[in-house]
Amino acid sequence: MALNIASFGSILATIVAVLFAVAGVVNLAGRGAVKRDFARWGYPAWFRLLCGALELLSAALLLGQQTRVLGLTLAGAIMIGALFTLLRNREPFRHLAPALIFSALVVVTVAVRG
Repeated sequence: MALNIASFGSILATIVAVLFAVAGVVNLAGRGAVKRDFARWGYPAWFRLLCGALELLSAALLLGQQTRVLGLTLAGAIMIGALFTLLRNREPFRHLAPALIFSALVVVTVAVRG
């Protein structure tokens, strides 16, 4: 059974949604390392909660066919912010690599959305 572009786009959108949902839960839970990272980057404590909520919102939007473009737009904006933060703070590549991969996944999903 062949996988068409629309199906591939839906699968990628679902993968991105799951990843954003996990990231949102991690940020909202705010375990020690997450709190320390946001503080080290110079963000107020509430910003971690905002990021987590926006990640969960983007995940939910990505799952709906009618809201997918909005979800991708929000996810892309979040990733631009994350990359900016990591680059501005000269994070080691091991921290930057997941953000780059995540961003690439968002871009590919946009490219193949049906």
